[in-house]
Amino acid sequence: MARNAPGAGRVTPRTPTIDGLSSRANAAIQALRPRIGDVGGALRTYRREIRQAGRWIDLAGQCPSPSCDITFQRDILEAALHALPRDAARELRRLVAALDEEFLRKTLPDPWAAARGPRHARAWWRQRLEDR
Repeated sequence: MARNAPGAGRVTPRTPTIDGLSSRANAAIQALRPRIGDVGGALRTYRREIRQAGRWIDLAGQCPSPSCDITFQRDILEAALHALPRDAARELRRLVAALDEEFLRKTLPDPWAAARGPRHARAWWRQRLEDR
């Protein structure tokens, strides 16, 4: 009777790595997944939404799900930047900073953001308006 190779029946889910990050940084990000969420997915969505936008970014929330809400995705990235080890955070911050610059170019400051609540007061990306 033929036997299966050891481990042949086991399936280990492979999560995509983030291009531009070292294997150590990717491993640290994967370790955060149970606590913070899908950091790689948040980065991909943040990048896609910023780069898809034309002259401005639609912050009005045309998407009914947090999965495509750019500010929600930026919240996940910020949580990861604070939870990662210093070297991994530095690598991720380099990628996020370039997107943040584009986000700032395509939005305007919201002078009333702090009055909306502490969540808006703490996060600079929640203190922006559409440039229309």
